[in-house]
Amino acid sequence: MKLSSLITFCFFWIVAVKGQQVGKTDFLSQGDLEYLKGLTKAVVDSSRILPGQKISKDFGPNKTGGNLIRPGGRDCYPSFWIRDYAMSLECGFFTVEEQKHMLNLTASTQCDQTYITKTGSMVPIGAIADHIRIDDSKPVYFPGTYSYKGQGGKTFGMFPPYCDQYFFIHMAHYYVKSANSVKILNMEINGVKLIDRLEMAFKVPPTQQDGVLVYTTDEFRGIDFGFRDVINMTGDLCFPSLLKYNATLEMAELLGMLGRTDIKLKYIEIGNRIRKEIPLVFMDKRGMLLASTGRSGQADVWGTAMAVSFGILEGNQLNKTCRFLAEAYKKGTLSSRGNIRHILTCDDFNDSTAWEKSLAKKNTYQNGAYWGTATGWVCQAIGKVDIEAAQQLAKEYIDDLRVGDYRKGPKFGAPWECYNSGSAQNAVYMATVTCPYIVFK
Repeated sequence: MKLSSLITFCFFWIVAVKGQQVGKTDFLSQGDLEYLKGLTKAVVDSSRILPGQKISKDFGPNKTGGNLIRPGGRDCYPSFWIRDYAMSLECGFFTVEEQKHMLNLTASTQCDQTYITKTGSMVPIGAIADHIRIDDSKPVYFPGTYSYKGQGGKTFGMFPPYCDQYFFIHMAHYYVKSANSVKILNMEINGVKLIDRLEMAFKVPPTQQDGVLVYTTDEFRGIDFGFRDVINMTGDLCFPSLLKYNATLEMAELLGMLGRTDIKLKYIEIGNRIRKEIPLVFMDKRGMLLASTGRSGQADVWGTAMAVSFGILEGNQLNKTCRFLAEAYKKGTLSSRGNIRHILTCDDFNDSTAWEKSLAKKNTYQNGAYWGTATGWVCQAIGKVDIEAAQQLAKEYIDDLRVGDYRKGPKFGAPWECYNSGSAQNAVYMATVTCPYIVFK
């Protein structure tokens, strides 16, 4: 068999596996699923910013010319965050028109000239914003601020987060599927075709020389994934490499639609390399994937579950990983009230912090609090070896939402962004329901 034919065969096999990931397993009763569907739609509606609508006293109204989606309702993050929206797309509650507007806005704010901010951080050509201001459409490429002029600095990285470029590709791929048209790929945005902007974005996150995994050092450090932007990591990075893998599949499919077979094969080759290297580089003896090979290189629950969801692990590796997660759930080191920790409690770095280096105190926010965002991925993994345990975890998640459902009144706030034993933060948080609903539905 010719190399190109072999590569194409492998690609379509991967796509087939990816398409079978969720399967027919029922994690929830019909009543609980309908409840989650209704709550998810309500949260998405609360997260929608209409043209001319003002949602914060600190910012002007939405002047972007179309609907935007912020990360949640009430006082939650008054800007358009690319990753929260992109991660929620498959929930099915965004119109094609809304998708097109937010895709065009994201593309139009892509960096077209490498520059260095006043704080000393670099914004490379092709970078996608972390979030976009609603009143003046200014891109903010770094977490931790709404300031266009004051963004960046060592606290949140000298390089923009490594995830948003791949989420941009996901936005385009999902829109093309939703609209059933590839016309937008050849549309010029600020003089550059969208398909070329997608390729620019793909190349932004750095690797080691001749490598394919996303890589960083102290000098050029970027956030690996925005749901842990207060965590300091170095080395090869697992989670953005997983997102990169998914982006290779989506880019190959888009380029195939355009008849650009030669470039499509390039992405297939990169995807095959990433698929092979992730377990070799990151997997520990228990079957968990480490978040990185450098600082904060601890076993990553979210990344491990995502690798299962993407179909990267298989055979004995897959079975070992899923059994370990199931046992961790039963031991109580994985979750609380159906919400998931980034790190198992038994894997905390020391008594003072969960991750090796974090801006947040232990057991708060991304450094040991519990999040609903990852519940669906974890249920999916556990369900491969112990469906009853997965159903129990899913039921705990739903029961917790029912108790705190924000629709009961202003004293209630579920879905929360995250919580610990003493408090919860950011009420009516979208990804807490959209991401699990995508799996459960």
